[in-house]
Amino acid sequence: MRRESDTKQKLLNTAIDLIWENSYGSISVDDICSRAGVNKGSFYYAFKSKSELAVAAFENHWNKKRALMDQIFSSQVSPLERLENYCNRIVQDQLEKHAKIGKLCGCPFSSVGSELSTQDESIRKKAHELSERSMKYLAAALRDAAAEGTLEVKDPVELAREVFCYTAGLIMQAKIENNPAVLKCMKKGVFRLLGAKPLAPVS
Repeated sequence: MRRESDTKQKLLNTAIDLIWENSYGSISVDDICSRAGVNKGSFYYAFKSKSELAVAAFENHWNKKRALMDQIFSSQVSPLERLENYCNRIVQDQLEKHAKIGKLCGCPFSSVGSELSTQDESIRKKAHELSERSMKYLAAALRDAAAEGTLEVKDPVELAREVFCYTAGLIMQAKIENNPAVLKCMKKGVFRLLGAKPLAPVS
């Protein structure tokens, strides 16, 4: 049972890395098995298809980052600091990936969601679900900012969506240009949307 669990985890980890670094369409089950060191029979024992693996890999990746999101958006941290830390973390993740493989990879959820939204409903739904989870963190921070009078927010949910869409779009453009400098305006742009100034100077 432990061996089956280890095999499944290898496939989950490998899938998210390959999809993030390349694209869903450009990798095959053989590619995933080869990178993971798993035979094809074991793959199909664990997952019915590449699509099912991708959905599970997305959920696995989110579960790994949930603790960090909880930390970033902790109620013990001021709302504006939460939002600033969120921007900083996005940029840090992208730059770390760029340093590791030599190219910007964008957001795995957004990239695959947009790639397959008209082709695979299960992947589209999972990508949408994960986007909504991020927006809930943002909306909670915006509600708290409005409650303490730091920001004037009429509709936290709508503003959270605008912030999320701005960050997702900027990440995508940075990926298209393969230019880390594009990400420098992440925090500045978000705080412009909020009608506030970043707590720390933008470098």
